[in-house]
Amino acid sequence: MSTFTIYHNPRCGTSRNVLQGLRDGGVEPTIIEYLKNPPDRATLKQLIAAMGVPVREVVRTKEALYQELGLDAADVTDEQLIDAMLEHPVLINRPIVVAPKGTMLVRPSERLAEIFP
Repeated sequence: MSTFTIYHNPRCGTSRNVLQGLRDGGVEPTIIEYLKNPPDRATLKQLIAAMGVPVREVVRTKEALYQELGLDAADVTDEQLIDAMLEHPVLINRPIVVAPKGTMLVRPSERLAEIFP
């Protein structure tokens, strides 16, 4: 089992680039296609905590559904954002990489160097 995990969307260019960067560095990560196998609440909260970022930073704000659901309102809570990401995994920003050096939303793909030399 790999010590690296990528929450991956194969249709996303950034996600594909990060996966290739890992492979070019000699790592075959555990690949979780989160649209097919979304994380549960505990896992999603654990990933967000490990990244040390606000919940809103993990939400894909460019997705039309973000505005349709009113998630852009200032009074939307972290729990409401997590609920929306669990119900609509397309709202989870990607790729998230779990590595021995840390967990990170690797966007843009050049950020991979921060956790993977």
